[in-house]
Amino acid sequence: METISQEKAIEAMPLEGAERTRFWRDPRFKGMECLSATFITHEFAPHAHDTFSIGAIEAGSQISTIKGERSQTGPGDLYLINPDEIHDGHPGHEGYRYRMIYPSTDLLVEILEDVTGRSFRGTPSFSRLLLTDRELALGFHRAHRALEGKVGTLEADESMFGFLARLFERHGNAIIVPLQTRESSAVHRARDYLVENYTHDIGLEELAKLAGLSRAHLIRAFRKEFHITPHAFLTDKRVREAKALLRRGWSAADTAYHCGFADQAHFSRHFKARTGVTPGAYRSA
Repeated sequence: METISQEKAIEAMPLEGAERTRFWRDPRFKGMECLSATFITHEFAPHAHDTFSIGAIEAGSQISTIKGERSQTGPGDLYLINPDEIHDGHPGHEGYRYRMIYPSTDLLVEILEDVTGRSFRGTPSFSRLLLTDRELALGFHRAHRALEGKVGTLEADESMFGFLARLFERHGNAIIVPLQTRESSAVHRARDYLVENYTHDIGLEELAKLAGLSRAHLIRAFRKEFHITPHAFLTDKRVREAKALLRRGWSAADTAYHCGFADQAHFSRHFKARTGVTPGAYRSA
């Protein structure tokens, strides 16, 4: 009889018929958001995060588009998505089971400074957003399960801390020059206007006039630059702001109204499409 590892046994397990998610925040890692989930039909709308998005699939496959590039990933692959990078995702043929963490830039900098013993000058980032590194993927699953399983504090701390340090050592880099170096453009003016006025009901004609482009030209140029339409960008901005309010204890109804959603049902639908969980589950984690 062949002897297999626990990791291989998990990969061989059939996906459950029902979708399920578990979302929580870990105070040991600056309140880092964590997600373990099985998705059979759920599709993520294009969205971005204020944090890094790091994860790996345990079973099945996911098809995703990140910065306009479409890929299919499975066990052994890693997601290394930088803050503000647009991405989506939907199940492969039979769905997938995966784990994700959303570490802040401050957390990664703190870990890098601990590892190197010196100040980290620059912005941490990953140049490759999808890659295959089976050893690190297995290490990530072990570390993630340690957090989820509520093992001893030292065991969980060492496991996740060690994974993040190895991950950046192998695949990370630093952006030394600030990103705000390119000249302003029409689509950047439109993007900035959406960010500053996300609570308002903004029309396409209003946005196009601000940018100095026709409505059709604005949509094409905006999608080319940001890999997302103006409406999808505005919705994602509202969801990201909603997450901050929910973390502060706001009700879903008040949050929906404040962030410019038509009603609570509209808010809940778009929130789950971008986070995988409902506003209520996110708020109570």
